[in-house]
Amino acid sequence: MQDEDTPSIIEQDASTDSAVLGLLMLETSHRPWAVDELAREMGSNVTDSLNRLYGGGLIQRLEGFVWTSHAAVYAEEMAQ
Repeated sequence: MQDEDTPSIIEQDASTDSAVLGLLMLETSHRPWAVDELAREMGSNVTDSLNRLYGGGLIQRLEGFVWTSHAAVYAEEMAQ
């Protein structure tokens, strides 16, 4: 039997991922973002979200900094 909380957890994760990626994609945002700074801005622990976004090829990271990948920027440009 499937856990009743599973869909809401998945939806919450997707919402967090979308918010983090949206913040990184803002034209007015500075790039790259320090992970600590991003966590303060989002008001939550964003480590899991960053891991999912990195695994999906949507962000790059190096030594405590993250920024959007070329693929994410290109996909956003195509969507507009």
